[in-house]
Amino acid sequence: MSDSSTDLRARVRAWLAEHPDPSDSELAGAGWVAPQWPVPWGHGATVDEAGVVEEELLADGVRLPDNPIGIGWAGPTILAAGTEEQKQRFLARILSNEDHWCQLFSEPDSGSDLASLRTTAVRDGEEWLVNGQKIWTTDADHSDFGILLARTDPQAPAHKGISYFLCPMDTPGIETVPIREMSGGAHFCEVFLTEVRLPGDSLLGDPGEGWRLAALTLGNERVSLSHGGLLWGMGPTGDEVLGAMVDLARTGGVGNPMADPRTRQRFAALWTESFILERLGEQVRAGAQRTGRPGPEASLEKLLSDQHGQRLFDLLADLGGPASLLAGGESTWPAPVASAAAEPLGAGLGAHHQHPWPWGALFSRALTIGGGTTEVQRNIIAERILGLPREPR
Repeated sequence: MSDSSTDLRARVRAWLAEHPDPSDSELAGAGWVAPQWPVPWGHGATVDEAGVVEEELLADGVRLPDNPIGIGWAGPTILAAGTEEQKQRFLARILSNEDHWCQLFSEPDSGSDLASLRTTAVRDGEEWLVNGQKIWTTDADHSDFGILLARTDPQAPAHKGISYFLCPMDTPGIETVPIREMSGGAHFCEVFLTEVRLPGDSLLGDPGEGWRLAALTLGNERVSLSHGGLLWGMGPTGDEVLGAMVDLARTGGVGNPMADPRTRQRFAALWTESFILERLGEQVRAGAQRTGRPGPEASLEKLLSDQHGQRLFDLLADLGGPASLLAGGESTWPAPVASAAAEPLGAGLGAHHQHPWPWGALFSRALTIGGGTTEVQRNIIAERILGLPREPR
């Protein structure tokens, strides 16, 4: 461990000793929410140093603010392209979770083909007049702001006529309609924008620069969705679930499914995948810090992480049996053994990581669709990592 990491670890521990139960605002003010961000919002930390901060906070039982789109996607884009006034207005409140954010990118007829979006923003004096429809917008019904893509130049080529806006979600003319999912949840929404007037300073960057800024946002999105938990950060990490399964395997006993060599082989493969993904994630984040933006390797990480999460839930479903999917929304992880004395899988995990089992199993189907489909990620890998010919457009 470097001297700087050792010193940083000591600083975090000393701060935690003085703030035994820190609020989101205190964590943000101290620069611990996004330590890799520059001063005054962070500490300009390296990837390794940011990992040290995360380790110490987790070891002390401290949970960071739950604002993934704001902290992981919107914030870095504002840092890269925002005016000084925009940075001062938005960044501190993002980190402290005072302002919750959503992403207004996808549309009913332009999901994977984002450049074909139809939402328009027309200049009207000092304002922008926005009309259109967005879909699959996570948490739109309780967000304060949204990052919005709209077409500002219909005569320009598809990728050139798009602009990027910071949209207050309480603006008149915005209607959000939750979408009920097969998992029983409804955290995706449809958003209708009708004669929505945005002030001139809601534009991020220059007119027509939206596609370039969207690429930066989406790169950060892939990194964020691949880090922190099996369900896009909502729930246990792969290591935590695999660790619980190891504990289960060590208990032995009649009816232990881990005695089956085929189950053990699946488990070993998932454990190996988890280790590889952790190393890959470190490289992706280190590369993003060197260059100032995530590279195409973020698509590789997302592709493999999403498939890994689905395979892990498939194994858990097999261990839990059909009843585990019929247990109801309030049930937690199933006990994958017949013995009544067996400890339920997940009992050793933190309470805030235990999600209703049916919801987790069903929601995992969304992993290879949301945040850029598997097919989109493979195209990026093929063209930008392997150097294969570009897809015909």
